Amino acid sequence: MPTLKLKDGTELYYKDWGTGQPLVFHHGWPLSSDDWDAQLMFFLQHGYRVIAHDRRGHGRTTQTTHGHDIDTYAADSAELAEFLDLKEAIHIGHSTGGGVVARYAAKYAQGRIAKAVLISAVTPLMVQNESNPDGVPMAVFDDIRENTATRRQQYFHEFTIPFYGYNRPGATELQGVRDNWWRQGMMGGINAHYYGIKAFSETDFTEDLKSLTIPVLVLHGEDDQIVPIDITARKAIKLLQHGSLITYPGFPHGMPTTEAATINADLLAFIQSA
Repeated sequence: MPTLKLKDGTELYYKDWGTGQPLVFHHGWPLSSDDWDAQLMFFLQHGYRVIAHDRRGHGRTTQTTHGHDIDTYAADSAELAEFLDLKEAIHIGHSTGGGVVARYAAKYAQGRIAKAVLISAVTPLMVQNESNPDGVPMAVFDDIRENTATRRQQYFHEFTIPFYGYNRPGATELQGVRDNWWRQGMMGGINAHYYGIKAFSETDFTEDLKSLTIPVLVLHGEDDQIVPIDITARKAIKLLQHGSLITYPGFPHGMPTTEAATINADLLAFIQSA
């Protein structure tokens, strides 16, 4: 397996396939680069170089005791981009990965990025506080923490239902999709998953979004039960200098998997746009 030894000794697993303009994919909590299968194959077949890595503590990357925060995630991405000498890359992030893309683009990209895409992203801020009164109450994240720490195996199985909108009338539940989510989750370290909850829920990306001068596409499902659209995408688009927003009625949080054909088409149009 290709790995990069980061400055702190972490062995970062990554995929790097194809040639052409590089597209870099950043996965969500608590998954791995495998969650991008539908996008990696699609864009590889369309002549792009596709790159994705397992975040530290996730998938096949080292289960570290430290660094489970957005700044470190973004710095790790920067090390990989430098190692692969990526230029004019388009960075695409789902959920927590969207936050990583925003922080990377704002503070670590050093001119290596051309465009960014935030899919079902946690930006600008998830948690409810004085400056974000309509955010998600901390009690919700405390519940995720408790379940992750004490009953991760069963909780991750249950989490797939709202993640893919399988609790909605008319939804077609695919056991393979649920099993694959669980498989990816259980590959990672429980400590990384536990501490990563704070990273995706309490990190404020407001200033990151404001600072971006590159084109940014925001995609979000209107029936996202994990990352509500009104407190994320609809706010994020107002902070971006060159942002565009596409929303999808009825689409769930895991729409890159369940609605891959639609998402891939919109990604391709943005990537090919001037």
